Amino acid sequence: MRYLSLLLLGPWLVVLAWAYWATGKRFRVSWQLKVYDMVVIIIALVVAYGSALVAYDGIPIQNVGNFGRESGGIWKQVMPALYGYGAFAAVMIVGMVARLILRRRNL
Repeated sequence: MRYLSLLLLGPWLVVLAWAYWATGKRFRVSWQLKVYDMVVIIIALVVAYGSALVAYDGIPIQNVGNFGRESGGIWKQVMPALYGYGAFAAVMIVGMVARLILRRRNL
């Protein structure tokens, strides 16, 4: 169950990574920019994976009472997905802003 949120989040992150790659295609005129974009995508995926695992470990296990588990057990899967998506988006935004700054300095 530890990796369920990553399996659910993975396809969406692949779509966002493809969108980042596709939108920057017209700006990539050198191999350095291609490498930069690949590094940003890889870093974003690694940070999303790491933050999802940290979030999973941070959610306490629900106790079983007289009437079954306490409510809120779904958060054990929801929070890692939210953390992973947030971390991925943050890295991608920083990557896009840095790419724009670098592009403007070269012009």
